[in-house]
This record gives sequence, C-alpha cells and structure tokens, in this order.
Amino acid sequence: MLDEKTMVSDALAGVNGELVRYGEMISQTENKELKQCLKQIRNQCEMSQEQLYQVAREKSYYVPAAKATQQEINHVKSVLAGLSMK
Repeated sequence: MLDEKTMVSDALAGVNGELVRYGEMISQTENKELKQCLKQIRNQCEMSQEQLYQVAREKSYYVPAAKATQQEINHVKSVLAGLSMK
C-alpha cells in the first residue's frame, strides 16, 4: 500500500514530466490555435504542480536545496559568460 508521501512524490514527478512534454509540443507546433491550447493546458498543469509542491513542502515531503551563496552565483555567471563568448 502506498503512503501519502509516495503518492504526492509520484504525482509531482508525473506533473513535472508533463510540463516538459508540453514545452516540447508547444515549441514544435506551427498551428497557432493548437499552440495556444497547449499553452493553456500547460498553465493549468503548472498550477497543479505548484499546489502539489506546496503540499509536499508543508508536510516536509520535499525539502528544497539550500540557496546558493553569492560566490556560487558569481561563479556560474562567469562560466556562462565564458561560454557565450565562444
């Protein structure tokens, strides 16, 4: 029998996967009406993802990574700036 934590985690992983697929479909379609429809569905999916995320946070099922230090942020910026110059 699945416990609540497992169900929330599975649902969150599923929604995250759906968001990736909607992004791929949106970028690949040329039909403006279909693109708009997919964007609306993706937006609804994002709202569901946010609700699941909040439940997971409230129940301590999900603990986000520690915030990056300014030094770490600066390092990533310098690496990305170096890549864009190549």
